[in-house]
Amino acid sequence: MRIAESSWVWQRYGVSIADRSYTHGVTVHGRSSVTIDLNRACMSYDASVGVDDMTLGLGKMYFSVYADGVQLWKSGMVQGGDAAIPVHVDLTGRKTVRLVVEPHSEYDDLLLADWAESKFRCA
Repeated sequence: MRIAESSWVWQRYGVSIADRSYTHGVTVHGRSSVTIDLNRACMSYDASVGVDDMTLGLGKMYFSVYADGVQLWKSGMVQGGDAAIPVHVDLTGRKTVRLVVEPHSEYDDLLLADWAESKFRCA
């Protein structure tokens, strides 16, 4: 992870989205960007995204995955209490991944968003 180019990140166990628990995940703020350099050939990235239950049902956000500067996936608006949305992105031939969360309004900036069960499939 490029620390200097990334937002605050909380790698944790017991992530919860819409009352469903996930073993692990990465929690970020409602406005965030996390850049990851792939240190080997990776085939895919998978996760389940949503607004963390610690927001008590508040928050509206959009999630995106970029690779080498190209947007590969974007969610519709995700609200607090919505079920997690599955993400699957092909990373064949890619070198860098950027996980982005954008708030629907300025009030959503500091609320918590999750990339649950976040994993890269690499050689």
